[in-house]
Amino acid sequence: MKTSIALIGFMGVGKTVVGKALARQLDKEFVELDALIERKAGKTIPAIFREDGETAFRELEIEITGEVSRKKNAVIACGGGVVLNQINIDRLRQENLVVCLTASPEIIIKRTSSRAGARPLLDVADKALKVAKLLKFREPFYRRAADITINTSNQSIGRVVAEIISQVEKHEDFH
Repeated sequence: MKTSIALIGFMGVGKTVVGKALARQLDKEFVELDALIERKAGKTIPAIFREDGETAFRELEIEITGEVSRKKNAVIACGGGVVLNQINIDRLRQENLVVCLTASPEIIIKRTSSRAGARPLLDVADKALKVAKLLKFREPFYRRAADITINTSNQSIGRVVAEIISQVEKHEDFH
C-alpha cells in the first residue's frame, strides 16, 4: 500500500502551498524537493542554474528524488521538471500516488510573476511564449506520470485539498 502523495505539475500550479495544506490535513510529513536540492547544493535554484547549469540541477534532482521517494506518510512537492527524467517518476510511483496539479497559462504567469529571478526558466522577455512552449513540451510527461490530475486555476487551496483527498480515497492501492 502507498502511504505518500507526490505532487507534480508546472511551476505556479500550487504544489508547495497545496502540499503544505494537504500534509496538515492528512497528518503527513511535508517534503519540498526543491528546498532539499538547495540545501544539498548550498545555494538557491536560480544560482544552481546560473553557476552550474540545468544539467547539474537535474542530476541533483534525480539524486534527491531517489532519497525522498521511499518516504512513508509524506506529501512531496516536486519541482516542475521532475517528470523530464523517467527515473524520477519510476522511483516516485513505488511509494507514492502521483497527483498532477494543472493551471491555465494565464494563471501560471500571474502566480510566477511576483518573485523576479526566482524562476530561472521564466527569466525571459516573453514569459507567455516561454510558458506556452514549456507546457506544450511537458504536458505529455505530466499526463503519463499522473494517477490523478486536478486543475487549480480558479479554486481555493482548501477546495484543491478536498478534491485531492476525495480522489485519493478512491484509489485501492493507497492507505
